[in-house]
Amino acid sequence: MKIVVAHNRYREAQPSGENTMVDSEIAQLTAAGVEVLPFIRSSDEIPSMSKAAKALLPISPIWAPRAQEDLSRLLREHRPDVLHLHNPYPLLSPWVVRTAHRHGVPVVQTVHNYRQVCSSGIYFRDGVICQDCKGRALGVPAIVHKCYRGSTAQSALMATTLAVHRGTWRSVDRFIALTSAIADHLREYGVPADRIVVKPNSVPDPGTPAPLGDGFLYMARLTPEKGLDLLLEAWRRHPVGALGMLRVAGDGELRPLVEAAAAERPDVVYLGQLDRAGVRAAVEASAVVIAASMWHDVLPTVIIEALAAGRPVLGTALGGIPYLVGADAPHEPAGTGPAAVASAVAGQLPPPAGPSGVPAGLVTGEAGWVVPPEPAAMAAALPVARAGAPTLAAAARARYERTFHPDVVINRHLDIYATLTAR
Repeated sequence: MKIVVAHNRYREAQPSGENTMVDSEIAQLTAAGVEVLPFIRSSDEIPSMSKAAKALLPISPIWAPRAQEDLSRLLREHRPDVLHLHNPYPLLSPWVVRTAHRHGVPVVQTVHNYRQVCSSGIYFRDGVICQDCKGRALGVPAIVHKCYRGSTAQSALMATTLAVHRGTWRSVDRFIALTSAIADHLREYGVPADRIVVKPNSVPDPGTPAPLGDGFLYMARLTPEKGLDLLLEAWRRHPVGALGMLRVAGDGELRPLVEAAAAERPDVVYLGQLDRAGVRAAVEASAVVIAASMWHDVLPTVIIEALAAGRPVLGTALGGIPYLVGADAPHEPAGTGPAAVASAVAGQLPPPAGPSGVPAGLVTGEAGWVVPPEPAAMAAALPVARAGAPTLAAAARARYERTFHPDVVINRHLDIYATLTAR
C-alpha cells in the first residue's frame, strides 16, 4: 500500500501535539509495511521564502498553486492508493483534496480541531467557549473579533477560506474523528455518518507502569484555554500540603501565574518545558494527571500518556476528555449543575453535593474523573481523585492497552485505508 501523508507543520517554536502525532503516525505506518510518501510543508519556511512566494501567501489558504503543482507531480509519478491529509494551512490549502480527486486518489483527513467552522480552530474566545460562527455561511464574528492571529485581514481571509471550501470538506472520502465529540462535530457540519470513523491517536508503550507516586501533574501549553488558572484557583482552596504536590510542566503566556503560585506555596512546583525523559519522570512521580481544559479539547495527548503509565486522569467534561477517560457526560440532578456550582464559586462556598455526597457534576469513568469546568467543582474533585487513584490505576493502563496502544490503533488505521482501496 502506498500513502501520501500531507501536513503543514506548525512552527517549531510553538510546541505542537499535532506535529508529534503526524511524525509518530508516519513511523507506525512505515513499520507496518506501508510505503509513506510525505508531502510536508512547514510554517517555518515562510520567513525564508522569495518575495514572489510571499506575495502569494495571502491567497494560499484558499488556493496554493505551487503546492498543487508539486502534489500533482507526486501523484502522477507514484500513483498512491490514498492521500491522508492533516493540517492544510497555510501552505497546502484544502485545495489538495480537489487535486487528489482530480487524479483519482481518495482522501482521508484526520480532524485535529474545529477549523471547518471556526477560524481559530478551537471554539474559544476571550476566555470562554465561543461558537458564534457555527451555522453561518460566512464567519463574520471571527472577522469582527480578529479570531485568526489577532488580525482583521487574516481573519477575513480565513473566514472566506472556510466558506469557499465548505464543499471541498464535504467531498472528503473518509474522516478520522479522534474522539466521539469530533464525530458529532462533523455530523453537525453535514458530513454523512458513514464517512466518519472514530480512531484516536496512540503513544508508544512505556512498558510496565511504575508504582504510583503522589500528588498531581498538570502538563500542557500554559495558555488560557488549557485551564491553568482554573486549576490554580481550585488548588488554593485546600490547605498547603493537603493534596500532596502539584507539578506543572509546559510553557506559554501564563507562565507567570504558575511561577507566582510556586513562590507562594511549597506544594506547587514549576518544572518548565520537559524533554521525553523529564515527562516520564514527572508522570511516574505523580498519582493523577490533570487535564483542566476550558475549551472542547479534541484529544490531549497527555491523557493517553497518563493512561499508558497507569495514571488515572482528572479532567473537565469538555471535548474529547470524557471519551478518553471512559466517562459519560455528567448527570446533573436539580440544584447541582453548573449554575449551582457557579453560585458556590461566587460565594466561595463548598460546591453542592450530588447524590450520596458525591461532589456536584463529578463523574467517575473507567480511567478517571470528569467535572464541570468550574473552580469549585475541580476543588471538590481533587481529594476524590487523590484517594481514588490506587483503585483506578490498573484500569487506566488496561484502557490504554485496549484502545490507545499503537498495535491496536495502527490496525484500525489500516482498516480505514482498506475500505477505500477495495472500492
